[in-house]
Amino acid sequence: MTSALLFISTFLASGVEFVEALTIVLALGITRGWRSPLVGTAAAALTLGVIVAALGPALTLVPIDVLRLVVGALLLAFGLQWLRKAILRSSGYTALHDEEEAFRLETEQARQASAGRRAGLDWYAFTLAFKGVLLEGLEVAFIVVTFGSSERNIPLAALAGVSALLLVVLAGVALRAPLARVPENTIKFSVGVLLTTFGTFWGAEGTGVSWPGDELALPAIVAFIALSSLALVKLLERRRIRVPAGAPA
Repeated sequence: MTSALLFISTFLASGVEFVEALTIVLALGITRGWRSPLVGTAAAALTLGVIVAALGPALTLVPIDVLRLVVGALLLAFGLQWLRKAILRSSGYTALHDEEEAFRLETEQARQASAGRRAGLDWYAFTLAFKGVLLEGLEVAFIVVTFGSSERNIPLAALAGVSALLLVVLAGVALRAPLARVPENTIKFSVGVLLTTFGTFWGAEGTGVSWPGDELALPAIVAFIALSSLALVKLLERRRIRVPAGAPA
């Protein structure tokens, strides 16, 4: 059960981050040419590969209880942040994330930026692609390394991250448009629930708590957090004035 949830959580979280990175690269490639954004993307991917390769083996040397306590606390903070944003969006307190609008803004900024071409590269496009892919990728690397190391199964977490990357890249190449139809906000809500679940489970284990049924307790934790979050959405919906789609958060 843990392996399945580990793969699903890593895959979904990675997919959301890769969709946002894809939007940046597509906007730059369409407006300023593909060479520089792709070189920036490759440089960011290489940097991320080095980070994961360095951190993964190092974390396996940490005692499992200490690792799960630290990772659980980090995932709990990370997951609650995602869940908070998803609850506010679902209840109408902030506008839903619009990938088409983000693509339009990135495209407009890319058109207005000066060329800054040196050594055969458009450095504006290179830098923006590198920064965007690196920042989104760092979140993926964090999830892959922490999930994988906590379960002593970094290969499975890495496989989930790579699978999400391939799916997003293939979809982006086929469509050459932002993946606006991907239910990103729903996925973020689900990922927030899963990250919070693992953070709670591993953090408690790190302090010496024994869950009833061990890993069989995970579905119950998922259900509790999901139902509590949905109850908060309904409660907030009764107290808010809905924010129009596309309005600033």
